[in-house]
Amino acid sequence: MINWGFIGCGNVTEKKSGPAFRKVDGSDVVAVMRRDAESAKDYALRHHIAKRYSDAHALINDSAVNAVYVATPPGSHAEYAVAAMKAGKPVYVEKPMAASFEECVIMAEAAKETGVPCFVAYYRRTLPYFLRIRQLLESGEIGEVREVKIRFIIPPYPSDLSRETLPWRVKKEVAGAGYFYDLASHQLDYLDFVFGEITEVGGTAKNVAGLYDVEDTVDGEWLHKMGVRGSGHWEFAAPVSERTDEVEIIGSKGSIRFSTFHFTPIVLNRASGEKIYTEENPENIQFYLIQSIVNYLNGNGPYPVSDFRSAMRTNWVMDKMLGRIP
Repeated sequence: MINWGFIGCGNVTEKKSGPAFRKVDGSDVVAVMRRDAESAKDYALRHHIAKRYSDAHALINDSAVNAVYVATPPGSHAEYAVAAMKAGKPVYVEKPMAASFEECVIMAEAAKETGVPCFVAYYRRTLPYFLRIRQLLESGEIGEVREVKIRFIIPPYPSDLSRETLPWRVKKEVAGAGYFYDLASHQLDYLDFVFGEITEVGGTAKNVAGLYDVEDTVDGEWLHKMGVRGSGHWEFAAPVSERTDEVEIIGSKGSIRFSTFHFTPIVLNRASGEKIYTEENPENIQFYLIQSIVNYLNGNGPYPVSDFRSAMRTNWVMDKMLGRIP
C-alpha cells in the first residue's frame, strides 16, 4: 500500500489530483501539510485525512507516510523533493519540476544518489486525447513530420490588473518565472514525449504590458533530435478579444491541429479531407499518471512515462528561451 503525504493542498489537489490518490487501487492519503495550520485542518477534515501538519519536514519524517506528493508552487519543489528522497520516500512533484533548470539538476542528483524515484506531474503524456495524437503520428497519417507550431494567446487575468492582487504564478521568487513557465511547460513536455528531446533552442522574452515584473510575451524556436523543427508564440497580456490555444503539427501528407488546455476536437487534415477525433478526460485529470506511479511502486506495472529525466529537459528548454542559459 502506498500511503501518501501531501505537501501543499491548494486548488490543484481539490479535483485535478487529490481524489485520484484514493481512487487508485493500492493507494491512500494519510497526511497533508500546509503552512497555514487552519487551512491544513480544513482540508484534512473535508477529505477525511487522519493527519495534518504545518511543517513539511515533519510530514516527510512521519513513519506512516511512504510516498510524498509535492503540490506547492515551484519555488519550494527542490527543497521538499530532495528531503523526501533523502528520507527514502518516492516523490511525485507538480509541474514544472522546479523554479529553474539549476534546481532541477539538484533534484536529479538526489534521485541518482539515493536511487529513490522522482516523478513529475506531466499527466498529458497519459491522457487519451494526447495519446490519440501520438497514435495518428506513429501510424503515418500525416507522413513525415517536419514542423510543429504553438500559438497560445490570452488576455490578462483579473488578478493581474492590480499589484495588490497578483497571483503567485507571476512572482519569480515563488513560480520561477511567469505564466509561460506554468503553461508552456505542458506543451513543451508533450512535444518531448512525442518527438524526443529538444537539442537546440533559441528565444526572446519580453514584458510588454508591465502588469508584473516577469515576462508576458515569449517567442521561441527549437529543434528536436529527430529533426522536427518547432516554433512558438506565447502571449499573456493580449487584448480581451484575443484567445488562441492551438498546436499544429505539419507533415509531408497533411497536418494535425489540437489545443493544449481546452481539449477542442483534434483535426486531422489531409488531401482527402478532414477527420475529427474527440476523447474524454478522466474526472480527475491526473488519474492515469497517478495510477501508473502507484502501480509501479507496488510492483504491478511498468516505469511511468514522466520522471525527473524528461521533466528537467523541459525546464532547460524554457530557461533557454528566457535567456537564463547561454
